[in-house]
Amino acid sequence: MQIDVHQHLWGPAFLDALRRRTATPRLDGWTLLLAGEAPYDVDPADHDPRRRADEAAQDGVGLVLTSLSAPLGVESLPPDQAAPLLDAYHADALALPEPFRAWAAAGLAENDAPALARLLDQGLVGLQLPATALLDAAGYERCAPLLTVLEERGLPLFVHPGPAPAADGPAWWPALVPYVHQMHAAWYAFRAFGRPRHPGLRVCFALLAGLAPLHGERFAARGGGRGLVDPNAYVETSSYGPRAVDATVRAIGIDTIVSGSDRPYARIPRDFGVGDAAEHAIRVANPHRLLTGKD
Repeated sequence: MQIDVHQHLWGPAFLDALRRRTATPRLDGWTLLLAGEAPYDVDPADHDPRRRADEAAQDGVGLVLTSLSAPLGVESLPPDQAAPLLDAYHADALALPEPFRAWAAAGLAENDAPALARLLDQGLVGLQLPATALLDAAGYERCAPLLTVLEERGLPLFVHPGPAPAADGPAWWPALVPYVHQMHAAWYAFRAFGRPRHPGLRVCFALLAGLAPLHGERFAARGGGRGLVDPNAYVETSSYGPRAVDATVRAIGIDTIVSGSDRPYARIPRDFGVGDAAEHAIRVANPHRLLTGKD
């Protein structure tokens, strides 16, 4: 069964919660307003589960994992503001029909590990955190209670770009500059600080970790080590195609690359150009192992 580990699908409770807000992040009708990005006109059809299920079937995808849109910055809001949004997101996520399942989310101002455990016990597949929460040793110290819950249950972490700082640039700027930078930094922060603290944790980095694995030669030249591939540190393919995937395979091999689309903002290519066996690994075998820890 093909698996897409990275999509976003906003349900009615979450949409209503965003519209009730008077400060960013918020929805004004169908216009998304964020502190660090230009207003974005949301297409209501993009958040219709029936349409999205049809798209998954057309793509041959049998399991779709949805997550909170971390660039909104919900996780970092004060607890009294984050709670209504997180509760609404989780209510919608747990009500999704097939082929959807969802990643949990968590507030970062007050790490509530028991609440995360209860959500995971209801069937959520793991936890998504914004990369901005995991950029240094202090971030891993703060998030340790949440990550320990994942380790204890053998469930994965999904690291997704967080909020972009305000910048005077074109609409594509956040996706191409701060998001990529965040993921690059998060990849190396996990290697330096995350893996020593959480030796059993499976983790997946969005958008090929900002292509951080391609810097392995520089990493080795500056004393970071050579030829060390973490078998439990995965990267997903959203917004990238054959050239980037081929380069990443050359850097870290095929076994830790998984398919993710970031729908409704992008799609998985029909063919990554890596051959049938590698296509099966990326779309079927590797995502299954990320989620279950089993071949």
